[in-house]
Amino acid sequence: MSRTRVLSALVLVAVAVAFADSSIVVLALPELYGRFHTTIEGVSWVITGYNATVACAALALVPLAGRVRPAATLLAGLVVFTAASLACAAAGSLSFLIASRCVQGLGAALLLSASLPVLRTLSGSAARARLEWTLAGTLGATLGPAIGGVLTQVFDWRAIFVFQAPVGALAIVTAIASRHASSPDEPSELRPAVWGNVSIGLVFGALVGVLFLVVLLLVAGWGYSPLGGAAIAMTLPLASVLARPLEERVERVVGTACGAALLALGLVALAVLPSDEVLYVVAALALCGAGVGLAVPPLSSAALAPAAGLRRGGAFTVGVRHLGLVVALAAVAPLLSTDLPAAGHRAELRATSVLLDAHIGLGTKIPVAFDLARAFDEGRGGRIPDLAAPFDAHGASHDSALASTRDHLMAVVHRIVARSFRRSFLFCSLLAALAALVVLVWRFRWIR
Repeated sequence: MSRTRVLSALVLVAVAVAFADSSIVVLALPELYGRFHTTIEGVSWVITGYNATVACAALALVPLAGRVRPAATLLAGLVVFTAASLACAAAGSLSFLIASRCVQGLGAALLLSASLPVLRTLSGSAARARLEWTLAGTLGATLGPAIGGVLTQVFDWRAIFVFQAPVGALAIVTAIASRHASSPDEPSELRPAVWGNVSIGLVFGALVGVLFLVVLLLVAGWGYSPLGGAAIAMTLPLASVLARPLEERVERVVGTACGAALLALGLVALAVLPSDEVLYVVAALALCGAGVGLAVPPLSSAALAPAAGLRRGGAFTVGVRHLGLVVALAAVAPLLSTDLPAAGHRAELRATSVLLDAHIGLGTKIPVAFDLARAFDEGRGGRIPDLAAPFDAHGASHDSALASTRDHLMAVVHRIVARSFRRSFLFCSLLAALAALVVLVWRFRWIR
């Protein structure tokens, strides 16, 4: 492999990691709010702070894109991103972690915006730079939850940020090696491709459903381990990769619209899950992943159309993508804050009913009931209640009736919790459907 290809590959890995950071800590949320004794609402700023900073910083770079050297901007972004990653790993408080994530978002905005023209210089082809940047970003974004889950399970949440340091360090070497390379000048009157960015912003907003909501449902709602959640979340990138050959064979407008529609359909399927059977979730995620594979590459090409220029176009589309995530997160948060407490109350009532009807002795039923009440009280404090623990502590491992009651109660509670995510999933599906509509209405104006 030539030196140029090695340098390009390192830049692309950094791009993938920066996009992955939008969702990489989702599977670590239970460990984070346990470590910092906070709530889901508090710890959610670890995600929101990063994405909001990327969106604001990238959009602020648009008018400055023609005045700064891409290689210098990339180097500055990588240094800030790497240093902030180490600060995140060393965080001793939630406020310090959130602040470090915001600084990390600033570094990500700089490196993501500058990486496109640098890749153009290294490869000698704007078309190749756009394609490779798009594929690296898509793969990174969809792999984020799975990578974070594996690192959290095998090590702990700090490993998520520690592993980014060597990636950043290698990419810094790349930026230094390419700092003297000159990027072709772009006319100052170039404007970003509006409708392509509107569509991809809507798609990234819809991705909140599969990058955040489904992971929270699996781990916080159904009690999956981070590794188990990561295994299920891998369905998304795998389906996205498998759909790529189809995207290259169908007419672009049709493939893009169908991709956004599949994403919407998958989110609707998640909203109406009939049970806590994991195969339903995998099937819905497969639909979403196929939709991402069909829609995101052509939408990225439209958002990064040649007329937009790589410098301004890159900064603008980075900002719009993360703005879509932030807006969707902001819209979903009040829905969940309303629906989850109500679901907790319904789950407590149904759990009480299941326990009262169970064919187990009073000597076991009463202490289990008291322990369940304490578990639900813990849940009202914003933490995940372990509803299986009271049954296991009183002999479910060798009492088949008690084990059967536990499993029935857990299935009932899981269905109630899944329904509490319904409005949020449907909102995300609406964003994907709107993206498909934009593609169909403005198809002749911006998709080629």
